[in-house]
Amino acid sequence: MSIPAPVKAKVKVLIVDDSEDQRTLLRRYFERAGCEVAVAASAEEAILTYSRRTPELAVIDLMLPGMNGWDLTERMKADRPECMIVVSSVLDKSQYPASDAVLPKPFTGAQVRKVLRDLVPRWSAE
Repeated sequence: MSIPAPVKAKVKVLIVDDSEDQRTLLRRYFERAGCEVAVAASAEEAILTYSRRTPELAVIDLMLPGMNGWDLTERMKADRPECMIVVSSVLDKSQYPASDAVLPKPFTGAQVRKVLRDLVPRWSAE
């Protein structure tokens, strides 16, 4: 009788972007990398999402309707300090707030995997 291997929990990722195309593309890249993905079209929706379940990594666009990405980044750092923050934007990197990593647009699947490898060590072990 063989003993089944333990099932590892998927890395939980929150994507916050007001562009449906960008949310879909990021979701696809992270799901292909084996992550469990939640998406939000606004900062306010993101706050509701992470208040129910803390992500390990959040990808935040800066240009959001209502509360912007700069303010959401600061709020998430205060509310969920254990969550790694990745800023993704078309703006120049010099305009990004302090974060754990950046994912300038346009991005590739390889860049998404590098962010996971760099920020979530258990991901690379999966």
